[in-house]
Parts: sequence; structure tokens; C-alpha cells
Amino acid sequence: MSPHQQPTRRTLDILATLIAFPTVSRDSNLGLIEWVRDCLRGHGIGARLSYDDSGAKANLFATIGPDLPGGIVLSGHTDVVPVDGQDWSSDPFKARIADGRLYGRGACDMKGFLAAVLACVDRLAAAELRRPVHLAFTYDEEVGCKGVRTLLADLQAARISPAACIVGEPTGMQVVTAHKGSRNYRCCVRGKEAHASRTQDGVNAIEYAARLIGRIQDLADEYALAPREDSAFDTPYDTLQTALVNGGLARNIVPRDCEFIFGYRYLPDSDPDRIVGSVQDYARDHVLPRMRRKFAAADILFEKQSDNPALRPGPNAAIARFVMGLSGAGHAGPHVSYMTEGGLYQQAGVASVICGPGSIEQAHRPDEYVELSQLARCEAMVAGLCEHAAEFQTDTETTGEAR
Repeated sequence: MSPHQQPTRRTLDILATLIAFPTVSRDSNLGLIEWVRDCLRGHGIGARLSYDDSGAKANLFATIGPDLPGGIVLSGHTDVVPVDGQDWSSDPFKARIADGRLYGRGACDMKGFLAAVLACVDRLAAAELRRPVHLAFTYDEEVGCKGVRTLLADLQAARISPAACIVGEPTGMQVVTAHKGSRNYRCCVRGKEAHASRTQDGVNAIEYAARLIGRIQDLADEYALAPREDSAFDTPYDTLQTALVNGGLARNIVPRDCEFIFGYRYLPDSDPDRIVGSVQDYARDHVLPRMRRKFAAADILFEKQSDNPALRPGPNAAIARFVMGLSGAGHAGPHVSYMTEGGLYQQAGVASVICGPGSIEQAHRPDEYVELSQLARCEAMVAGLCEHAAEFQTDTETTGEAR
């Protein structure tokens, strides 16, 4: 590895510290957030925290530079996925460097980005910025992008209105301008209990749930057979899957209840209501009538568990051009099937792109790692922001239209 591809010692030290905080989504992230807050204070930068209902988790938002509207957000989540049951070669919460890589839970998803940003805070603070640069570190992205919703509501209440956002999810430092949306539902099927020797007296909730699960698979197959020919997505069609199933009490009881979780990832120009509507229509028209012929009180209920909008490419043109200049990317990267907080920023009126160190292929796996050269490229991008933040213009500013 050549010297210019090496990250600074400061970035590596900060990343090791961040990894040492076991901020699994089910646990508190306050240790990490308070550590970051104290680091910023050391540079004379104040931070506002917004907490979840329990008070055990918090977002951090800080502004570097002038107190003006607009500016660019550097955004990342602080939570990581569990390591339970994974076969790691070393302690997942102790950073290890080997063969040009830094290993640890969250190394690429996405504490590497946070570390590169924090390592450049002193330069940002000394840069006499003419436009603000904002830092936004959130909780519970991995379990439904919960934290960023609280953060965006807090910013709206405080009348803080950034112009654009760079979400530092791992893209190999490519500039991603679009991603799919995501929804998840719980379906609860209620039948009727009976003795297993008299199945005719009961309504087997598991068997009727299986019909719905089969319908979900049929829809997934239909979509896969009709990909969008002109799509820039790596998977150019909507995808569905059933992820969890739970039902029954004992082998000698006709099960009264069965619930399952299903979800889908949809293209930005797809109608997410249409997808779940197809499942609900099948339940109403085909499954429920058969159940109620045997038991009038049988029912099927759907509950939306999460709803994360797609990131649409059109509104992001100006920030995409700007970040491509900072990162040295010659062109935009492919549109991606995973979702990020970028769709929610865009929904709130903040033009957003995804660009960060590491590969999504390493995320959530044992022995997660980030290439050191990727961290160095991310450092260079943030350092470029110190020099060029004032040059960013939205498309409406470029054309002279009102925002």
C-alpha cells in the first residue's frame, strides 16, 4: 500500500475507540454519543442530543461553521447489528489490523465513516467555512431508521434546514444517487383451536398462513420475471420475502394463531401500496372466505412495522456532482437495493447521496472489515469538503429558481 493510501493514525485510533463501544441496536449508544460530544467540545463545537422515549439512546447533531441556512450534513448511524452466533476470528469489539484491513463489528457499517469525519473535525473547525457543515450521528438505523426520524423532527422544530446530505454507508466510495424503499408487515392469522383428532372442528391458522406465504412467493417470482430493462439498479425489480413465522402451541392442537413477518424492497417508481395491496386482496378474496365458512370469527390482520422511503435520483443531481468532485469518482455508482436514511432526508427536503468507505458485502458478517485504503479515500473526501464547502450550489440556486 502506498503512503497516500494510508489513513491517518488519528482515524485508526478513533475507529478503534468507536468499535469498542458495543452499540448493538438492542442496547444503549449513549457511551459512544457522549464520547463524540466531548470530542467536539474539545474543539469548541457544541452538539444537540435528541433521545428516544427510554432515554437510553440518542442522536447527535452538531454544526461547524456559520449559523446560516443550508450547508451539508455528514450523516451516519452509530448502531451495529448483533454478533450472536457468528464465528469471528477475534473479538468483534476490538479493532484488529491485518493485510491492509481493519476488522471489527461496525468497521464498514458504518463506524469507518464516522471515524474519518471525526478525524477531520479539527480541520473543519479551522477552515473558516462560509457555509455550515453539519454532523448527524443517529441511533437504531439497523432496526427501522428510528433515530433519524426523531432527529429530523428535532431539526424541523429548531428551524435548521440543511441543503444536502452525504450518508456515509459503505459504497466503496462510489457516489450512489438512488436506492430502493423498504416496508415490513406483520400478518396475524386467527383461526379456531380443536383437538388434533378432530381437525374438521378447527380452522388451522398455520395452513391458511401458508397460503398467504405462498402468494407472497408467487408475487416475488412474477416481479423477478419482469425486470426493468432500463433500470440502473443491481436488482432491477421489486423483491419480497417472508422472514419470520410463529404459530401453534402443541402437536395435538389445531393451531388457532399464526403470525409471520414479510417485507419487500421496491424501486423508487414503484407503488409500495400496490405491493401489500396484492397480498391483502388475496387474503380478503381467497383465504378469509374459506376460513369463515368454517368459523365466522376467523380473521386476518396486517400491521405495518416499518416504512422507509426509496431514494429517488432526480433531486440529487447537484449534490451528486459535488461529491463526485470531492471523492474523485468519475461517475455515479449503481443504484442499490439496500435502504438507508437517505430516503428520509430526501423526504424531508434535503437532497441526499450515499458515499462511504467499505463494501456492503462485508456488512453484517463475521470478520467484518474495511480496507485501509477506503478510509484514506474517505478522509480525502472530507478534507476536500473543508476547502470547497462554499462552492456547493443546489440545482435551484444554479438556475436562479426559488427554493
